Amino acid sequence: MFAPARAQKKDVHNPVPFNRSTDDDNTEYGRLEGLVAKEGAGDNAAPLSITEISARLKRTVEDRFGYVRLRGELSGVKRAASGHLYCALKDDKAVIDGVMWRGNAQRLAFRPEDGIEVVAAGKLTTYPGRSKYQIVIESMEIAGEGALLALLEKLRARLAAEGLFAPERKRALPFLPRTIGVVTSPTGAVIRDILHRLADRFPSEVLVWPVLVQGEGAAQQVANAVRGFSDIAPGGPVPRPDLVIVARGGGSIEDLWSFNEEVVVRAVADCSIPVISAVGHETDTTLCDYAADRRAPTPTAAAEMAVPVRRELLGQLDEMGFRMRRCALRPVTLGRERLEARVQRLPKPDAILAMKAQALDDLTDRLRRGLKDRAGRKREHLGVAAARLSLPLLQRQVVQAGKDLVGTGLEPRLLTRRWAQDRDRLAPFARVLPQLNPRLPLERGYALVKTVDGKALTTRARAAAETGLVLEFRDGELAVAVGESGPAPAPSSSAPSPAPAPAPKDSSKPAPAPRPKAEEPRQGDLF
Repeated sequence: MFAPARAQKKDVHNPVPFNRSTDDDNTEYGRLEGLVAKEGAGDNAAPLSITEISARLKRTVEDRFGYVRLRGELSGVKRAASGHLYCALKDDKAVIDGVMWRGNAQRLAFRPEDGIEVVAAGKLTTYPGRSKYQIVIESMEIAGEGALLALLEKLRARLAAEGLFAPERKRALPFLPRTIGVVTSPTGAVIRDILHRLADRFPSEVLVWPVLVQGEGAAQQVANAVRGFSDIAPGGPVPRPDLVIVARGGGSIEDLWSFNEEVVVRAVADCSIPVISAVGHETDTTLCDYAADRRAPTPTAAAEMAVPVRRELLGQLDEMGFRMRRCALRPVTLGRERLEARVQRLPKPDAILAMKAQALDDLTDRLRRGLKDRAGRKREHLGVAAARLSLPLLQRQVVQAGKDLVGTGLEPRLLTRRWAQDRDRLAPFARVLPQLNPRLPLERGYALVKTVDGKALTTRARAAAETGLVLEFRDGELAVAVGESGPAPAPSSSAPSPAPAPAPKDSSKPAPAPRPKAEEPRQGDLF
């Protein structure tokens, strides 16, 4: 049995020829697979270490893909403590890991988040530690305006959920701010427009905080400026603004992206001074507009919102002064008009007095005629009476009156009878009258307690309230002191009270009333 002839075959991947043998039914190679690896004759494929093959793969990948631009969706974004950014780029069928070193990550114009579609530029390399290939990202941009708007909407929804855009957080702008702080670029046309508009409307003091409004670091500078204005203490060397304007000219969404950064939005929302956001043109909207207390379509409109028109204020003051004077004079004018209307309705004084003068003349004439008529009638009556007063007639009347008086019959017993009746009626009262004499009990040993002024006391409480008392006995008065308050004051009179008058012997005659006895001088108390 003959062995088949050997044929040489080149491997497309390995140009080193090898011998095929059929000595063993289980192998096609020219050597047997054993427990120990051995090098055959003419074998130039030395085994490589893992490090060597990883290094060769790394050089091959980096040489072949030294610079690539990949478009994909960010996933698993995380920032290490060292500042490096790790993420993954994926599409609907594949995924590749990515890393961005700290220097490049700090220069990013946006904050990478999961779900953002980006275009990353860098080079492909391998990571031998995990046998994985990855892209070292040198720059990263959002993939198109649609992806940028999606990122913007996502950030807006997250900040709105925290309440940074709530309407109740909005504050009213001051009516007439003394100092206005402006956060903008000092070299652009925006600050000139604001200053010119303020000068035209109402000149005010303006503090400008110069910042970058576009590019790397612009968002942080704007946020620091807003916080700087908010931290100015009142009454310090630098006046504290009453209003802050954050302004920038128009541009694309990329140019205005600094005002969409979270650091700027939070600084505006936390500012203790009312803020007007004037970023871009009327059609441009940023998250800074939502966080501010008022949004202005343009920087010029922000200046118009900040201050009123001085000429209009002066006109309003003049109008109010005129209205105030008119209101003050209105009652006077109305009163004058009403008075004139009533005066017109009143009759003329001559017409009022004419009727009264005519009535007076009539009454005067009637009085004159009446007096004449009354005097004539009295003269006639007097003549009639004088004719009746004749001496014989008067003598006859006197004689007749004497006769009438004699016929009257006035006897003395009529008067004595009337006097006896009255005496009998008064006799009981005359007997009771002596019993009502207040000094009658003094004859039986009682005493009358009086004040120094002579007023009678009937209770112990009233007597204790006095500093001195006067005791009246049958034969005189005695001054005493109450307690130990000192010597008793002298009584008003020390003369003995008069004895009661004896009852009249004739009960038919009333008893005469007792006559008061004249006061006699009394000796004072020796103590």
